[in-house]
Amino acid sequence: MAVRSYIDQIDKNLLNILQSSFPLVHNPYAEIASQLQISEEEAIQRIYALKKRNVVRQIGAIFDTRKLGYQTTLVAFRYEPGGIDKAARIINRHPGVSHNYARNGYFNLWFTLAVPPHHELNKTIERMAEITGAIAARIMPTIRFFKIGVNFDMVNEKGAAYEYYSPDGFTGSSSGTSRIPSTDWNVAQLFSAFDIEVIRELQEDLPLESAPFNASANRLGLTVQELFDYAEDLQNRGLMRRFSAVLYHRRAGFKSNPMVVWKVPEDRSVEVGMQMAGNPWVTHCYQRPTFPDWEYTHFTMIHATNNEQCEEVVDEISKLTGITDYQMLYSTREYKKTRVRYFVEEEYLAALEGVAV
Repeated sequence: MAVRSYIDQIDKNLLNILQSSFPLVHNPYAEIASQLQISEEEAIQRIYALKKRNVVRQIGAIFDTRKLGYQTTLVAFRYEPGGIDKAARIINRHPGVSHNYARNGYFNLWFTLAVPPHHELNKTIERMAEITGAIAARIMPTIRFFKIGVNFDMVNEKGAAYEYYSPDGFTGSSSGTSRIPSTDWNVAQLFSAFDIEVIRELQEDLPLESAPFNASANRLGLTVQELFDYAEDLQNRGLMRRFSAVLYHRRAGFKSNPMVVWKVPEDRSVEVGMQMAGNPWVTHCYQRPTFPDWEYTHFTMIHATNNEQCEEVVDEISKLTGITDYQMLYSTREYKKTRVRYFVEEEYLAALEGVAV
């Protein structure tokens, strides 16, 4: 298949569909092609080209880490100049590291880590800091989970995270942000051995062929429709968030992505978090713990085509919330971005030697 060096208007519309409304049907690429008024073969060729150029990383199911019993946190390390690249490569060996970025600021390496229930999260991080020579480390788990909604309008080059997911009960739509109280967002749910088999299938990258779900359904002993019904049940139970593509946002044109940290008074935590989550340019919004040398409570991720747009968004949020104490921590290098793969113990055992305990 030919690989073009540019993204045209059809590609942009295609990317909008892949990241927001991938159809769970027998012939999804034909369904997408129909929406774009192109052939199924052309749709598959275009996705192939976008994957070869690393614009589309993967198409598959996204699961709720905590509901599956995994422990997860954001981690901040600091290294002396010249030591960060080697450290990042070592940290990347851990299969539970899904995002790993160098950023400006005192803590210059930030990554997310998830470990299975029987692994010790804090000891794993301590081991990572030790073997990589980190001179400072902070573990920053989520206190409140306001938003995750990675969605971009590729056609208009705007943030489009109006509809989003929040296990803490915050919900977003084009009409605003609301909250349905939730007390179990950080609690593992019950699931069966067969649930695990289905999760193992749905988390893999979807093949680029006319009937891409057939092989998974056959391995599970299900019809394709039964597989779709099972996926819907996983969503209803809160185990699966959605089925969509993961984009490499820099390659897709959204080259600026600061993590903005805000100092928010505790008595305004929920109010301000909801206001921040309501901004369509904000893809992630969390409240995290503070430390004597780190008083920032709220973390928002913003993706835009340039730094100026990011600064406009941050100024808008600051004026809306009245929060003026913040830092914009721009990513200077992406070391890793992938999805955590669940229930693949053999991969953990093979990769963890010298990295974790």
